[in-house]
Amino acid sequence: MKKLIATVCLCTAALAPSAWAQTASEPAANAAPGANSDEIVKMRMQIAAANKEYNRKVAAAKKVYDRQKAAAAKVRDEAIAKARSGA
Repeated sequence: MKKLIATVCLCTAALAPSAWAQTASEPAANAAPGANSDEIVKMRMQIAAANKEYNRKVAAAKKVYDRQKAAAAKVRDEAIAKARSGA
């Protein structure tokens, strides 16, 4: 049993460096990052761009909403203060 374990460990140690030396199947290093010919990658990049634009518009709309909500709260607080003062 010890010989089997030792053999497996030895084979693993012998083959590990060759597995680590494998290069990723990426395009050439000098290729532009946005220039990918894979259709799925292009689709995902377009989806990411659409989501980014959507998030930008939602953030802008939320700012408008927050400003209007603060203005309404200010008017409400003034009316409450006026009512409490007995005027």
